[in-house]
Amino acid sequence: MKLSAYPLWLVGFRPFFILACLSGLSLPTLWALLFSGAIPAPTTSFSPVQWHAHEMFFGFGWAVLGGFLLTSTKNWVKVRGYHGNALMFLVVAWLFERVGMWFEGAWPSLLFLLSNSLFLGSIVAMLIWTLIRNRSSDFYPDNYFFLLILPIFLVAKNLMLGAEYAQVGWSMALGLFRMAFLVMLERTLAQFMKGVFNVTILQNPALDKSIKLLGLLLVFESLMPAQLAGGIALLLALLLAGRFVFWKPQLGMQRLDIGIMYLGYLAITAQLLVEFLGHIVRIAWIGSVSIHLFTFGAMGLVIPAMIVRISKGHTGRKVAFDALDKLALWIMMLAFALRIVAPQIYPTAYAYWIHLAALCWFACFGILAWRYIPFLVQPRIDGKEH
Repeated sequence: MKLSAYPLWLVGFRPFFILACLSGLSLPTLWALLFSGAIPAPTTSFSPVQWHAHEMFFGFGWAVLGGFLLTSTKNWVKVRGYHGNALMFLVVAWLFERVGMWFEGAWPSLLFLLSNSLFLGSIVAMLIWTLIRNRSSDFYPDNYFFLLILPIFLVAKNLMLGAEYAQVGWSMALGLFRMAFLVMLERTLAQFMKGVFNVTILQNPALDKSIKLLGLLLVFESLMPAQLAGGIALLLALLLAGRFVFWKPQLGMQRLDIGIMYLGYLAITAQLLVEFLGHIVRIAWIGSVSIHLFTFGAMGLVIPAMIVRISKGHTGRKVAFDALDKLALWIMMLAFALRIVAPQIYPTAYAYWIHLAALCWFACFGILAWRYIPFLVQPRIDGKEH
């Protein structure tokens, strides 16, 4: 059997969810060790903080987003996502980028530029081509939002590692991932609530489009006047909070596997409120509360549940969260409390909170890796190919 024909290379979520688990357990741990000085920082032209932000968004984050988008085309536009040799190329490019980010200081500039552009440039081009080529069969008319935001990821990535506009790049990256999560939560929560509780949650086209348009505007938040950016953030937070009330949270929160999605939604709302306050008044938060509200509250809570659900459902297994799956989700909720809440209460132990939060990421994604990597490298159990 050719290497590209093995089950691992049949669909995008398989290799990229493995990479997501491995980077989810290792990248926060590496950052905690760098932060404490336990290991030397990589010799790079950018700072360790820039390395950390880049790797969490474009290493871990894009392993998840890439796997999700490569797989979702099967349901969105009714075509099989990239697989085989194309998928192997993307994985090698992702790994090449991780090595380049650590050894940038010792590499020729052209080699680093290649390593830092190959994966994202390739996958963005491939996804855009799929959506455009199959636009007539697209189940979701609002997929044009992905056509808008995917190229901007390339801009944010390059700005993030620069000396002058790093903060602009971080803000844009957060805004782009926030957009992706808003679209994903809008689609999946409606399906989950219908499938589990047989209820319909509010889906108002005008409201939903307004939320996504405001989210798109906030991608460029750092380029706006403070009052305008704060006003848009507040308006989006209010619309999200209002829609939340009509999404039957009293039912959704009864089950951890669905309730965790609601908590991620609330974390996005809270992050927007913190952004609004930051543009209006100066609050002496301990740590980067706004960005970590999103990375721990939305990415940290929602992504493990997404990995469990897709890894089971798309390998022919029943989607049911067992005790270990739920333990992984509880560990990430603990990580959120340790990284966001605890430093505000006991700031002098800030370094310890970072280490404990990183330990939680290691434990959560270690559990997921141990449990689901075997599923991801084996054929589907229902006899289907992919």
